[in-house]
Amino acid sequence: MANSNLVRKQYHERLVLDVMEVQDSRGTFAEDVARGLAASPKSLPPKYFYDEQGSLLFEQITELEEYYLTRTEAGMLAAHGHDMLAAAGDPLTLVELGSGSSSKTRLLLDILAKRQARVDYVPIDISPTVVTEFGEQLLNDYPSLHIRGLICDYHQAMGELKSESHGRRLFLFLGSSMGNYTPQQAVRLLRVVREAMGPQDRLLLGLDLKKDAAVLRRAYDDAKGVTAAFNLNLLARINRELGGRFELERFRHKAFYNEEQGRVEMHLESLVSQLVPVNGLQRSFSFKNGETIHTENSYKFDRQGLREILEPCALAIQRQWLDHRRWFSLNLIEPV
Repeated sequence: MANSNLVRKQYHERLVLDVMEVQDSRGTFAEDVARGLAASPKSLPPKYFYDEQGSLLFEQITELEEYYLTRTEAGMLAAHGHDMLAAAGDPLTLVELGSGSSSKTRLLLDILAKRQARVDYVPIDISPTVVTEFGEQLLNDYPSLHIRGLICDYHQAMGELKSESHGRRLFLFLGSSMGNYTPQQAVRLLRVVREAMGPQDRLLLGLDLKKDAAVLRRAYDDAKGVTAAFNLNLLARINRELGGRFELERFRHKAFYNEEQGRVEMHLESLVSQLVPVNGLQRSFSFKNGETIHTENSYKFDRQGLREILEPCALAIQRQWLDHRRWFSLNLIEPV
């Protein structure tokens, strides 16, 4: 291993984790909450949505009729996966940023398991539990699969992969996760990925596309209120973990498409003027009636917007696949 901060743990003869043992103390939940709620305007990082309850709610969101993103991308991988993998080259190691349950990755593993005697998969996630739990299931289903999990952030993982030679690799960044980054943040991340890529490596990037604002609004503010519960769970998490005294009925979920910025914004809006203590932080935070906490951006792309984040990183579109409604794109990206 190139990074001395990573410690190898063997969980199975075909499953090892390289774990960042000394976590960076910056950006802890408490510090980010204190900083975000004291700021003007108030904001909280979307990465904190995904505690146990938040992750369960997000799984429910992906199954909603209004939330087209997950099933559209999965349908495209099922329909065009052979073409995507053929265009990426042979043989391939899969490297996935933010692996989660690896459910969509299975559509590609199904294909690779039939065309390669050995399949190597490198999931990158900050949670060892996610990788071990789903990794065991994958090993049972794919006898030729070997998993090496990188349990660290993307920048640390790319530093590790940069110094290694794995033959031909396909980096995966699916689920329109890039949309949660500002354009400037997206460029910074893509530069780090580009530095880790060899000339034969490729990146498969899933992006949600610009479309009618009403479609986007429904996707992020569903009729059953699941997305509202997902957003409000951030306040419930502060209550659970930091001794917060948020009364959830005094806030509402607010989602809208900001056309000028080309993004859906999610907020939590205070319905009254109020002072909320957070005992674990030994301070209180005041809210005016109508004041919001900005919790997430989800940028939507067109081809020009994609080029604008690729070109500064010496990356280019090799091939692009669109669904029949032209709502979502999967993009095979090559280094230039």
